[in-house]
Amino acid sequence: PLSRARPSHRLRSAHSRQSPGKMAAPMVLRQRWGRAAGLWGGLRQAPPPLPLHLRRRAHEQPRRARDAGRLLAAQCERGLFQEVFPAQSAEEQLLELLEPGRPPLTAYCGFDPTADSLHVGHLLAVMGLLHFQRAGHTVIAVVGGATARLGDPSGRERAREPLSAERVGAHARALRAGLERLFENHRELFWAAAAGGRSLGRAVLLDNSCWLGRQPLLDFLGGAGGRLRMGTLLSRQSCQARLRSPDGMSLAEFLYPALQAYDFLHLHLHHGCRVQLGGADQMGNIMSGYELVTKMTGTDVFGITVPLITNTTGDKLGKTAGNAVWLNRDKTSPFELYQFFVRQQDNIVEKYLKLFTFIPLEEIDHIMEMHAKEPEKWGPQKRLAAEVTKLVHGREGLESAKRCTKALYHSSVEALEAMSDQELQELFKQAPSAELMLEPGMNVLDLCRKANAIADGPSGYQKITHGGVSINGIRVTDPETVLILGQHILKNGVSLLRIGKKNYYIIRWLKL
Repeated sequence: PLSRARPSHRLRSAHSRQSPGKMAAPMVLRQRWGRAAGLWGGLRQAPPPLPLHLRRRAHEQPRRARDAGRLLAAQCERGLFQEVFPAQSAEEQLLELLEPGRPPLTAYCGFDPTADSLHVGHLLAVMGLLHFQRAGHTVIAVVGGATARLGDPSGRERAREPLSAERVGAHARALRAGLERLFENHRELFWAAAAGGRSLGRAVLLDNSCWLGRQPLLDFLGGAGGRLRMGTLLSRQSCQARLRSPDGMSLAEFLYPALQAYDFLHLHLHHGCRVQLGGADQMGNIMSGYELVTKMTGTDVFGITVPLITNTTGDKLGKTAGNAVWLNRDKTSPFELYQFFVRQQDNIVEKYLKLFTFIPLEEIDHIMEMHAKEPEKWGPQKRLAAEVTKLVHGREGLESAKRCTKALYHSSVEALEAMSDQELQELFKQAPSAELMLEPGMNVLDLCRKANAIADGPSGYQKITHGGVSINGIRVTDPETVLILGQHILKNGVSLLRIGKKNYYIIRWLKL
């Protein structure tokens, strides 16, 4: 599932880098923040939020001292930046590069189009790019039109199904449109009010087929291939696991880290890119990119990973696991996305508010305090769902999700009347639909039978009299009730017929 941005829960051992030419394992972010205490250390879990009085004390520090670490420290505190590599170099140089008055940095993240949509499991990588952009830096989203043809072996027990060039191309176009929508929704709906006169960094969308597709094989092997060490590639956990498996590992999969490393090199040489973002299981690929860039240019670059998003049973979200919550409307509707976040439990909702929204930490604290007093209102869940749905689907997508919620769970006739055909189909995906002509004297029993919603004979009649039928959310117990415009037939020419608890039928009336 778009493996370039797929996160993982596996963390690596912590050792700081000794020299630019040597590889080193990443360091996990530690609870203390600020330069004196060190931004990175050896804890294997995301840090809890700082006490409110400490946050206020940090805001009282001189502006220049705060600005240098604001982006990293803030995202560490939110739990978004899980690992930074190499730790020592980042603490010594990355903070300096973020000092006020310095030119903006460039950060990138890649998304392989193995499907035609991003999903919630990749949204944190996009959030990482957006936070860099909000800090005034340039961000690059790379669609892996070339690397998707090989398939990333990271975290997989067997090779991916190969994709044709035509299918990868179609997926890449869909991913590009989805990424453009996310960046545009952020700029329009989340940035203007919070900007305070600050400039939003540039956002660039690229496809690595533009450079990898034109790279001669011998030139690649003689250049980048000569700088990457076999021992390092073979020692990676993902490579070792696959080599020991019955299916083994193909040469194409083995070369995937080399191609992703070349992406980092190309973006560094042509766009000045210094930072690569990715899921936690991408650390090995990020380290390969670091090795290649530093050996060929002598410049220090950095890698940052974001955490894994799992369902309630601990399984990671994704296409392979079959539990993906997609970001494209034709695969997961705004209502379904909204409900996914509304259903999050209390023990996870605060974490998700920090990860998936731009709400200030102090405001999140207040939201959770109010929730402790009034848990029945589900305030944090509703705010989380609204923020994410608005980012992914825009203001209209959020309004659509709320209309569908009112229609389905609150039996709101007004919401049903305002729903479009698209929303009805999204809300009742499995519901049969029928087009009927309204005849004089037509009653509830006639409607149910013409829609093939009840059986003929006494059993169908009794289904109505026993309260098993409702129209537009209103229970009807008299089969002889004549259909009335505005009550049984809504202003938009639709009736929503429900039989039992879960069987819906959409009726569209012709020539009213």
